[in-house]
Amino acid sequence: MSISNPPRSLQRFALQLRRQRQLLAARPKIAAALGLVLVVILVTAAWPFARTHMEAAAVLDLVANQPVPRALHVVAHERVTTQELTLATTNGPIRARLYTPEGHPDAPAMVVLHGVHHLGMDEPRLIAFAAGIASCGLRVLTPELPGIKDYQVSADSIRTIGDSAAWMAVQNPNGERRPVGVMGLSFSGGLSLLAAADPVYRPSIKFVVAIGSQDEMGRVVQYYRTGSDARPGAAPELLPPHEYGALVMEYEHVEDFVPPADVVKIRAVLRAHLYEDAPAEKAAFAALSGMQHAEAMQLLDTTSDLTRGLLAAAESRHVQDMAGVSPHNHLGSLTTPVYLLHGAGDNIIPASETLWTAAELPGTTLQSMLISPVLSHLNLDGAQPSAMDRWRLVHFFALILRAAHTK
Repeated sequence: MSISNPPRSLQRFALQLRRQRQLLAARPKIAAALGLVLVVILVTAAWPFARTHMEAAAVLDLVANQPVPRALHVVAHERVTTQELTLATTNGPIRARLYTPEGHPDAPAMVVLHGVHHLGMDEPRLIAFAAGIASCGLRVLTPELPGIKDYQVSADSIRTIGDSAAWMAVQNPNGERRPVGVMGLSFSGGLSLLAAADPVYRPSIKFVVAIGSQDEMGRVVQYYRTGSDARPGAAPELLPPHEYGALVMEYEHVEDFVPPADVVKIRAVLRAHLYEDAPAEKAAFAALSGMQHAEAMQLLDTTSDLTRGLLAAAESRHVQDMAGVSPHNHLGSLTTPVYLLHGAGDNIIPASETLWTAAELPGTTLQSMLISPVLSHLNLDGAQPSAMDRWRLVHFFALILRAAHTK
């Protein structure tokens, strides 16, 4: 008995059917492969965003003296070395400290400037902040501003800031100039904006971050007397001022408040009070005469009408000096990107000052502005901020870190 071959048409049909089954069997694998490729693409695209936000969260935890979650160690893991330096500046030699991630000795750099505080670059929050940023793979220079450290807000510090940025900008292989980010805290932020507006220093500064900073010094000093600070296009900001601001004004210009013979002894009292050095303040009081004791007590009472009258008289004597340390009317030629941050409850430099700076910045220089209830002045101790408030602060710092990482 012979078996004949099936017709050719039937063979073709069977072949097509077999191929369709193979294709159907392969589709899940193809779909899975395509899905994997898509996930890789999405993760790769999202990683820079995720990384800088994780870095920002880690740095803020370090500044707040909080433990950094283990999940964030993947981005804030670099070992950091520090180097004590002496920088030559227009105003003479200054101390500085360089924080360097061990794995990236030529990483992009930032200059971070302390506020008005007697510890200067040794202030613990500044050390934690600089080390935290460096652990994310950035070099950080913290110059000491002698005037700012001694509660003197003067134009000399603008040149010291500019010189520090210019020095850091060429600390690269072959002396190549790479502009650096500059972050100024408190009054140093306003001075950093003025440094960036100077054509001499502009090539060395990639961006400026001003945190809790002044726009017009005369308006800030007036706030110390009145508790009111004007806002652009809105009602004034009303907030009882902290005594610190008025005391800094008194200390800086003590000769405007007491007779010449009393200047040295009264300044010693004010210095010890600002330094929060109770034993030194007690000793300084013990050295005073009865009249000097009354003068010192009067100046420490920053809310009295008499003291406020003395502050008003001192303001009128230093109008030009205050204008020289005010970004107001000095930013018309600024081309450097700017980031502005202010604590909503700041009662040393009111948040309305940042609104004025933002309103006066030219063109597209303003990259981001945040008035945050997470902050007071420079402390992360705002009253009951929400989770969204905290996220906005993390996002703000993530933008800065992303700008800093960009070469």
